[in-house]
Amino acid sequence: MTMDRLGDMRLFVETAALGSLSAAGRKLGLSPAAASARLLKLEKSLTARLFERTTRQLRLTDEGRLYLQHCRIALQAIDDGEAALHAGQNLVRGKVRISATSDFGRNLLCHWLDEFSRLHPDVSFSLTLSDSVSNLLLDDIDLAIRFNRPSEGNLIARRLAPNRRVLCASPQYLARHGEPKTPADLATHTFTVLVTSTATFNEFQFVRGGERFTHTVPLDDAWETNDGALSRAWALAGQGIAHKSIWDIAADVRSGALKILLADWCSNEAAVHAVYHCNRYMAPRVRVLLDFLIERFARATAELLGDLAYPPGQAGHELERTL
Repeated sequence: MTMDRLGDMRLFVETAALGSLSAAGRKLGLSPAAASARLLKLEKSLTARLFERTTRQLRLTDEGRLYLQHCRIALQAIDDGEAALHAGQNLVRGKVRISATSDFGRNLLCHWLDEFSRLHPDVSFSLTLSDSVSNLLLDDIDLAIRFNRPSEGNLIARRLAPNRRVLCASPQYLARHGEPKTPADLATHTFTVLVTSTATFNEFQFVRGGERFTHTVPLDDAWETNDGALSRAWALAGQGIAHKSIWDIAADVRSGALKILLADWCSNEAAVHAVYHCNRYMAPRVRVLLDFLIERFARATAELLGDLAYPPGQAGHELERTL
């Protein structure tokens, strides 16, 4: 493979990521004419059209999507090889690509990354916030923070902290609608529901001792969003009950802005995990960040969550299970 081909592949990958050939060319130091000529040359050598072109946008063809997956793998392998050569120097620098949920990313993780940056000023970040589960390979993610344990066998999941999901609502909402005392009472309440491209989170399963209960929120009556931060904001505004990670609402509970409902009923208790590739070299910047996050989660579990980390009567014990 020639260096020209590698350069063409990088141009193709950047174009797909940015949605613009001219923007990708500028990033790589190419003029619009040079970028267009190189992409045409790549398509000709592959005898395949990689993009559908309109006056307003570029859209990957089926062939383009297939080639993109393999280009990312090949380019990442080269980057990993170069990183491995520098590992002996233990240089903590470069860009770390992270994925996290929207609420956690905006309210906690972004501040932690600021702290890390002050310790390691040569590290920069690409932070993707989404409540849809990211594909670490296709999305070129070094490290993902997930509020569950992933099922993918090609990933490593490092447990970071306990987590529980709770129902919560504002005092204003409860003053208008009353507080549910049993899961059966939820049938008369309004909810804010998270709906992503991969799942609809409108079914809640609860357990208390040997009792089990499932409640499904009718979407016709719910406030729907694909953004967990907006779901929390709606709950704070009194629009309905939200089902949130304790990490997202602990400060709101402490301040009295939200109240935990049905606290003695447990729902999904999957822990927070750092997730990364099992077959990719971990660059020093990623390894040092992971160590930092392990320590930061441990401190925040004690300082931020405290007695909220576990259900009442279960302090020091976590029910990590999917109900």
